[in-house]
Amino acid sequence: MFKDRQEAACRLANRLMCYRGGNPLVLAIPRGAVPMGKIIAQQLGGELDVVLVRKLRAPHQPELAVGAVNEAGETYLAEYAGVYGADAAHLETEKNIQLATLRKRRTEYTGIKPPINPTGRVVIVVDDGLATGATMISALQSLRAQKPAKLVCAVPVSPPDTLLKIEALADEVVCLETPQIFQAVGQFYRYFPQIEDDEVLRLLRES
Repeated sequence: MFKDRQEAACRLANRLMCYRGGNPLVLAIPRGAVPMGKIIAQQLGGELDVVLVRKLRAPHQPELAVGAVNEAGETYLAEYAGVYGADAAHLETEKNIQLATLRKRRTEYTGIKPPINPTGRVVIVVDDGLATGATMISALQSLRAQKPAKLVCAVPVSPPDTLLKIEALADEVVCLETPQIFQAVGQFYRYFPQIEDDEVLRLLRES
C-alpha cells in the first residue's frame, strides 16, 4: 500500500495543504512517526515537535496495546483490557515502566529542542498508522487539555473501527486508507524499518 514512511508522509501532506502558510504545529508520536512529521512540517511550512505517549502492553503479548499513558501519568484504558489479563497490578507495573521511558525521552529531547506550546495553535498529530489507536487516543486527550485552536489527526492507515474512536476526539481526521482486514501497521508498508532514538534526535536537531 505504501512504499515507505516517506511516501506516506508526502501523500498525507498533500491532503493537508489547506494548512500550508498557517504555521501549523506538527506533533509526531515517536519514534516511527518522527521522519514523517519532519516531511509534513516542511511541506506545510510548519513546526515539528513530538507528543510523548506510550502504549500499555498486554501480559504475554507485548505487541498488543491495552491502553496508553501520557507524560502526565494520565492513562487511557481500552474496554477489552481485562479480556487479555491486564489486571490492576499489571497495569500499575506497566504504567511505571512506560513512564520511566517517557521521562528519559523527554530529558533527551528537551536538551535538543524544548517543547513547543500547542495552546492556540493548529496542531496536527501524526503517526505512521493506527492499530488499536491507544497511543493516538492518549495523545489527543492530553493535547485537547492544552487548548489548541484546532486538533487534527493525520495517519496513513487505520482499521475503520479504530478510526471511529479517533473521530470523536479530533476536530478533523485525515486517513488515507481504511482496510477491513488489518493485522499490523507494518503490513501496509513495503519498507518499514524501526526508527532508533539517534534518528529522532537528529531529526529534532535539524528541525
